[in-house]
Formats: sequence, structure tokens, C-alpha cells
Amino acid sequence: QVQLVESGGGLVQAGDSLRLSCAGSGRTFGSYAMGWFRQESGKERLFVAGINWSSGSTSYADSVKGRFTISRDRAKNTAYLQMNSLKPEDTAVYSCAAGPAGWRILTSRNAYTYWGQGTQVTVSS
Repeated sequence: QVQLVESGGGLVQAGDSLRLSCAGSGRTFGSYAMGWFRQESGKERLFVAGINWSSGSTSYADSVKGRFTISRDRAKNTAYLQMNSLKPEDTAVYSCAAGPAGWRILTSRNAYTYWGQGTQVTVSS
């Protein structure tokens, strides 16, 4: 059984940084992509960043380019989202996801198979 567990969310002020972690268990992710999505209350879940587990290639939403960095540690089966220069509009529930991808990076939420439970990030102004 594949499980993804996020951690690292919290309440911070604008301009601060946070690092989210997504620990995977139940399989290795060699031919998978992992991604981070966020969802504001009452709105749809949106793509934030994705990484191909094998190649390390990455992709970002325009709204976070230059501020967020996705990475993975294959030995720990864990993906990370480093979030710098946080803004109030970054406030959301952040979820990680994993899906079979070959050498691709997945940006559509429908392409992902496994999801974590989410972690709240709140940025105050």
C-alpha cells in the first residue's frame, strides 16, 4: 500500500520560508513523477511544482517560479518543496502526489495516482 505523508506546514509571516516534506512508503518511485498541489478553501486544487523522480527534471507554476524549489531524496523516498518569499496568496492546503510518468513531469492532477492528506500553509501579511 502506497502512502504519502506531508509535513512542514504552519503559520508564517509574509517573506518567510517553509520547507514541506512528502515521505513516501510502499514502493520506490523510479518511474514516477511527484508533484505538489495546493487548494484554497472553496477553490480547485492547482499544480504548484513537479519533479521526475528518475531525471530530477522540474516544472513550476508561473505563480511560484523563482520562489519555490521542488527536490527529491531518492535514498529517503522523500520529496521536498522549499518555499521562499512567501506571500499571503500562497495560503492553502498543500498536498503531494505521485503517479507513473516514465521520463515526464506531470502537471495535471488527474495524472496522479497517489495523494497525501495535505498540510496547511498560512501566510499572514
